[in-house]
Amino acid sequence: MRIMNSNLIAALALVSVSSVYAGGLPTHTDLQKTLQEVVKEENGGFGLNMWATIVDRDGVVKGVVFSGGDRGDQWPGSRVISAQKANTANAFSLPGLSLSTANLFSAVQPGGSLYGLQHSNPVDTRAAYGGPSSSIGTENDPMAGKKVGGVNVFGGGLALYDEKGVLLGAIGVSGDSSCADHNIAWKVRDKLKLDYVPGGVSPTKDDNIVNDIVDGTSTSGWGHPVCSAAAADIAKGFPNTHPVQAKK
Repeated sequence: MRIMNSNLIAALALVSVSSVYAGGLPTHTDLQKTLQEVVKEENGGFGLNMWATIVDRDGVVKGVVFSGGDRGDQWPGSRVISAQKANTANAFSLPGLSLSTANLFSAVQPGGSLYGLQHSNPVDTRAAYGGPSSSIGTENDPMAGKKVGGVNVFGGGLALYDEKGVLLGAIGVSGDSSCADHNIAWKVRDKLKLDYVPGGVSPTKDDNIVNDIVDGTSTSGWGHPVCSAAAADIAKGFPNTHPVQAKK
C-alpha cells in the first residue's frame, strides 16, 4: 500500500473540513439562479439588480453572487453591504431566536436597547476590498473564505436554518430599497428551503420586518421604517404567501 505524503494528507483534511462547514448551504450556482428568479418578481422596490452573500455559522463567506449580467449591473457598494447583512444576521441570531437585520433598526437608535451595536464588529477592509475585480461575484470572489465582519441594521439580512432547525449561517441581500432587500432575502431563503425559523420578535414570532414605527417610535422596539406601501404589503403577506417552516 502506498504511503501518502504529508502535504496530500493535509490537503485532504482541509477538503473534509471545508465540506463540513459548507454542509447544507447552497452552491454558488443555486444561489445566483434563485436570486435572479426572485429579482424578477414584484418586491416593492425599484426593480434593481441585486447582490447576495452567504456566510456560515463562523461568519466565513461561502458565496457572493449578483443577479445582473455583469458585476457593474448592480450598485458596486452593495456587494460589501450584502456581506455585512449576512454577518449581522448570523452574529445576532441563535438556535432558538432569529433576528433579521430589519429587526435591529429601532433598537440601535439613540436611546434604544442596542444603541451602538452598529459600530461594533467593523468590516475587515482587506477581506472586503482585496483581490482582483475580475473575480467579483464569481465562485472565486475575493471575499470567499474570509470573515468580512461588519454590522448592518436595515432590511436584507436573514439567518438560515435547515429542516432540523440547525442554524447554518445567514444570507445578506442588497441593491434596492432596504425593504425590498428584506423581501427579496425572504423569498430567496424560502426557495432555498432554509427558513425553518425557530422564533423571532415579529408579531408572527419569526424574523419578518416589523413596520410599527409611529412618529419616530417603534411600539415593539424592533421596528423598521416603511419604504413603500407596496413593500410593506408584500412583507405583511409573507405568513400566508411565504410562511416560515416548522422543523422536522
